[in-house]
Amino acid sequence: MEKYLLYPGCAMERSASAYLDSTMAIRDDIAIEFEEVKDWNCCGATEYISVAQTPAHALIGRNLALASQQINGTNTLVAGCSACYLNLSKTDNYMLEDDKLSEQVNVALSAGGLNYQPGTLKIRHLLDIILNDVGLAAIREKVTRPLKQLRIAPYYGCMITRPDPNKHFRNAEYPQSLDKVMRALGAEVIDYPMKTHCCGGHMTQISESTAYEMIRGLLYGATQYKADVMVTLCPMCQLNLDAYQENVNKHFKTNFNIPILYFTQLMGLAFGHDAEELGIGKEFVSPGKALAKIGIEIPEDQASPKTKRKKDDPSLPMPAMPKDEEVI
Repeated sequence: MEKYLLYPGCAMERSASAYLDSTMAIRDDIAIEFEEVKDWNCCGATEYISVAQTPAHALIGRNLALASQQINGTNTLVAGCSACYLNLSKTDNYMLEDDKLSEQVNVALSAGGLNYQPGTLKIRHLLDIILNDVGLAAIREKVTRPLKQLRIAPYYGCMITRPDPNKHFRNAEYPQSLDKVMRALGAEVIDYPMKTHCCGGHMTQISESTAYEMIRGLLYGATQYKADVMVTLCPMCQLNLDAYQENVNKHFKTNFNIPILYFTQLMGLAFGHDAEELGIGKEFVSPGKALAKIGIEIPEDQASPKTKRKKDDPSLPMPAMPKDEEVI
């Protein structure tokens, strides 16, 4: 059984809990052992580096330092979130290339008794581990419920393949890693040309009209190819495409109804796991109709429990930006 250090990040333990649930559910199937990084902190998401570079790298560097203390049979640090993967990778590589930055980060880390030597860890995305370490043959062997009735649009988002300093992905603009994994599960993978287009990230909190247009384009592209499901590997992408789909419909007077699932959830279904165990039923857009094609029924009381929430409901994953008149 291969062992890896796991950095779950903030989203996977809350709004993207289905991603973590499904990852944990399939780990024995694919002979993977995870050791969570102790006392990890937020990676700073997408904005912090542009606000204050050294503190941002120190924030990320703390996770690298903590992970390096847990090296015991593995020095591979795995992240499921694309933003977390990108930030961890960037800090490690920037520290390798810039001695001054490395010194500044380690001065900051020393206040907490920590130090990180860049290059100590190999930082990889969960998809990379699944494809290249587990392998397609091992995945096929575990399939007990082929997904051959499902038309899937593989959506990578913009952060996982670029930049890619360690060359984990062969094609930044049109990657095939997720496509190959889905085909190994028996699914019909559509030729989705928008697979690495940006979902907007936090743009929903900055300019709704801009964000909705970006999301609309992705959903429209999937419907044009008659996809039953869009499959992603990033909590932010899943959130934008799923949670804001109703907002997009209201804004453009469209009727998109495309479920957005994590690739680990599809793996779990193909391996014979129950939908509830994989966190299915937590999404806004119910996958019930799509999953019925492979003989899985989602009880009405589990299907999309969040869809009736109001926009200003404080339990939504992210708060709305204040209106102009509320800004002091």
